[in-house]
Amino acid sequence: MSEPVILVEKEGETAIVTLNRPTAMNALSRELREAIAETFEKLEADPEIRVAILTGAGKAFCAGLDLKELGGDSSAVGGDGGGVNATVNDKDPVTSIGKFSGPVIGAINGVAITGGFELALACDVLVCSSNARFADTHARVGILPGWGLSQKLSRAIGIYRAKELSLTGNFLSAEQANEWGLINRVVAPEELMGTCKQLATDMLGVVPECLSGYKGLIDQGFGEAFGDALKTEKKTSSAANKSVGADAIAERRKGIQERGKQQTS
Repeated sequence: MSEPVILVEKEGETAIVTLNRPTAMNALSRELREAIAETFEKLEADPEIRVAILTGAGKAFCAGLDLKELGGDSSAVGGDGGGVNATVNDKDPVTSIGKFSGPVIGAINGVAITGGFELALACDVLVCSSNARFADTHARVGILPGWGLSQKLSRAIGIYRAKELSLTGNFLSAEQANEWGLINRVVAPEELMGTCKQLATDMLGVVPECLSGYKGLIDQGFGEAFGDALKTEKKTSSAANKSVGADAIAERRKGIQERGKQQTS
């Protein structure tokens, strides 16, 4: 019996999702693309799961679309040779990850190439092993991205750096990605999962309704012009904050003060 292409391990309110095609560098086969979409749909429907960690088995995070499969599957190229079709049953993994209302922490353990790069950019927080590297090879393969890379990357690191990466296909090291502000931090390989789990624990410590609500507010505003985003924030916060009482704020303030003492001691 073959191994499942994706593994899900639940630890309390956190789900650890592992791409599990290590011998293929976790390349996005049709089966894996569908499995990612279905997994995050199930996690969104699970009331016990509020944070997800996404990583890869073996040495790679994800090597992008499975080009070997694409080269031999006419249905993956539009059936009549009419272009690459990376959706499965009208789903793609990036959109499905984006529909998960809680934070998704990307534990980037190795290379994240092209479609794998887009998968990483679908996460809310990126923690990299020092072994991680990024590359956008769309132009070298001869296709254009369809999961957001051409727009997200320039917003994350600036248009000039994004053009350098996408128009050359060159690799970006974890250290350089950190310097450019693409990721949150770089850690030793053996510290990667522990760091991500601690971040998940920290996130789960906030007021529950704020975890998904604040993430949604940031994402919505990020897709709008600045003036519109400020209006969105005002409208959303005015509605949400009406239900927060003074007693609740006072009680939570004590916890914040105590946590601040622990983090500075």
